[in-house]
Amino acid sequence: MTQYRRLEDTISKLTPEQYRVTQENGTEAPGTGEYLDNDEPGLYVDIVSGEPLFVSSDKYESGCGWPSFTKPVARKFVSEVLDKSHSMTRVEVRSAQGDSHLGHVFTDGPTDAGGLRYCINSASLRFVPQSDMEAEGYGEYISQIEVG
Repeated sequence: MTQYRRLEDTISKLTPEQYRVTQENGTEAPGTGEYLDNDEPGLYVDIVSGEPLFVSSDKYESGCGWPSFTKPVARKFVSEVLDKSHSMTRVEVRSAQGDSHLGHVFTDGPTDAGGLRYCINSASLRFVPQSDMEAEGYGEYISQIEVG
C-alpha cells in the first residue's frame, strides 16, 4: 500500500504535460521533447515510478521527432500492449510498475541492434546523469553505458 501512495503522490506532482502523456496515454508534439537531443551519458527512468528504462548508449537519432532507443535496460521494466487507437495498430510501451504510458515500439530500428525502435515521450522520462547514478541507487546500470 505504501508504494501505491507514493505513486499517487508522485502523480499529483506531475506537470500537466507529464500527466497527459503518462496517465492519459498522450503524445507530446514531435520535435518538442526535452530529451530529444540529449547526448549525455546516463539513464532514463520512469517519471512516475523511477523504474530504470533506457540507457543513453541505446539512444539514437531516428528522425521521428521523439527520443528513440534500441532496447530497454531490462524487459522486466517495460510492458508492451496492443494499441488499436487512432485507426492504427501499434504496440504501446508502458512502465511495468508505474504503468506510465511511455510511447510505442516499432520494427524499423537499426538492424544491427535488433531492429526495434522504442519511440518514447520525453514527458514520461527523467534523465539521471551517469555521475549521479550511484548516488540515486542506479549504480548497477552504469556498466550498460558505453561512453565513446
